[in-house]
Amino acid sequence: MIEKISSKLVNTALVAVVEASEKIMDIYQRDFERTKKIDGSPVTEADFASSEILREHLQTTDIPITGEERKKASFEERKKWDYCWCIDPLDGTKEFIKGNGEFVINIALIKNHKPSFGLIASPVNKNIIFGSPATGAFSCNFSEINKPALWSKLEPLPPIEIPITIISSRSHYTGDILSLIHRIEEHYNKFESIKMGSALKFFHLVRGMADVYPRFAPTMEWDIAAGHAIFNAVGGEIIALENGKPLVYNKGNLMNPYFIAYNKRVPKSVVFDNSDSA
Repeated sequence: MIEKISSKLVNTALVAVVEASEKIMDIYQRDFERTKKIDGSPVTEADFASSEILREHLQTTDIPITGEERKKASFEERKKWDYCWCIDPLDGTKEFIKGNGEFVINIALIKNHKPSFGLIASPVNKNIIFGSPATGAFSCNFSEINKPALWSKLEPLPPIEIPITIISSRSHYTGDILSLIHRIEEHYNKFESIKMGSALKFFHLVRGMADVYPRFAPTMEWDIAAGHAIFNAVGGEIIALENGKPLVYNKGNLMNPYFIAYNKRVPKSVVFDNSDSA
């Protein structure tokens, strides 16, 4: 099932994410240290502990690592990389602090600026989604990571049903999406919305439980790269609001442009209008 991506890389990522999840949950269930970064965003001891565990495992692959809570290599160095890991050791720190369970770990493998493999783990639900455009996408529970026969293959995204479902962030203002909603209403007549924190949204997106995810607020590459790879594997895409092109990674500036993730059964003209990016 994973012959087109080294099974060693996949297995290393799976083992790493389960160990990191267990550490995160140990911290989650007690009082924990928290502080703020220079940009004002929160960070906890769970972020750092998870980052260290992921680093210990992923560095054995001899592939360079970039991501949150890590010192970033200069672009002069990074632009020479054909491959790199892009990780977020605790995506949804605000949700972690709130105690609502809506946080995940993201691991992506970037090849020549494109997401070639992604893995998202929910420590609370003990569930993982992972895969690549080359192999398809799968899900498994933590207890099944060494039992590929028990992995569930995720089906291609289904046809759109009315009402179309928009999923958005719980903790961040997503900006003015009125023009997007107008196009969706004009095409489909009806929509409903779901709010959810972190890349946990991709558990809904890759299963066809949500159709469109607009993000018109700042994000970094490690927030979205893993979900992008998995979403591609089942028939989804993530495009930049500025030009309608798929997001790319390991850029000079690691911040993402505003973007729209969508089931490609939705016409691109519904989610992207050139006049919006003018």
